[in-house]
Amino acid sequence: MNVMYNKYAHLLTDYCLNVQKGDRVYVRTTYLAEKLVQELMREVTKAGGHLITDIQFQGQEEIYYSEASQHQLEYVNPLKNHVIREFNKYLVIIAPFESNGPQKDYADKKAIARKTGEELSNLYMQRTGSKDMERSLCLFPTEANAKRAGMSLEDYEQFVFRGCGLLEENPKDVWLKVREEQQAVVDYLNQVDTVTYEGPGFSISYRCKDRLWINSDGRTNMPSGEVYTAPIEDSINGNIKFSYDSLYMGREVSGVELTVKEGKVVKWTADKGQDFLDYIFSIPGARIFGEAAIGTNYHIQRPTKNILFDEKMGGSVHMAIGQSYPQCGGSNTSSVHWDMITDMRQGGAIYADGVRIYENGKFLIG
Repeated sequence: MNVMYNKYAHLLTDYCLNVQKGDRVYVRTTYLAEKLVQELMREVTKAGGHLITDIQFQGQEEIYYSEASQHQLEYVNPLKNHVIREFNKYLVIIAPFESNGPQKDYADKKAIARKTGEELSNLYMQRTGSKDMERSLCLFPTEANAKRAGMSLEDYEQFVFRGCGLLEENPKDVWLKVREEQQAVVDYLNQVDTVTYEGPGFSISYRCKDRLWINSDGRTNMPSGEVYTAPIEDSINGNIKFSYDSLYMGREVSGVELTVKEGKVVKWTADKGQDFLDYIFSIPGARIFGEAAIGTNYHIQRPTKNILFDEKMGGSVHMAIGQSYPQCGGSNTSSVHWDMITDMRQGGAIYADGVRIYENGKFLIG
């Protein structure tokens, strides 16, 4: 038994997914995550659940899109169809392979595949939003993650364990404390109407009255540590600069600045990746914001070009273009959901109905 990965698997099984006797648990990952999948099999089976795995291999997507024809792109995977409709637990473990170099983006083929999967994607959002299907997303440290973050594998592994609370004696207690502390912030924000993010060179406001702020306490993402909502779509005005590099659909973009009027992105620039940004904003629904959030995990203090960790950084805020969270009351739909992050620790502030509730990366409430 690998002690640290058993600890990780136990946290995912017992806390994140709350696996009970008879639960059908679907796990999608790559074969690099074998150590964690082995321990998940142990923990899920001990809990009385049924673990089904979808293990991907290196180059799978590249091979598929390079060879697939129209009728194959329009084929609905029967396993995925059954899982989305019938399973009640869904876990994705990010465990990427190292890149073999530049790849074609196959944008036209991927557009067809997105259209094919639209019904299942919508059902997935509905079921996870209502908690009819509990889902979680986590990460297994690989060489690809570590290199992207500029760390050795050993250092990156410790970074992951620290962010997930696994270095503490009882990780579940860590996340129960996060839940309690964040709930005070969520309760406050659920009473306000207008929220403003201000920082060096930017100011952006949105309304969230009657939208739900959610306490992300490690049950749907591991690690977590954020509070988030779906802003009222046509209420967003101002501009925002995202200080951290962003990786989306395998493309790196940096220095993004957006100008927003009545909820719609009307101007966008990037120091790097302007062509990709132009492409994304051509996709239906991408010029509307689906999420506004505040990162609270102070065990994560540096970006690693992995959104699961980067968006949780204590002292940061992020906003996502595209798909809204229906569980927050959001109504925008899009195949895009791209979180972009900015540092608030150097002069950043948040106002709620005109009251300063946050400065330099720390809440003044709660």
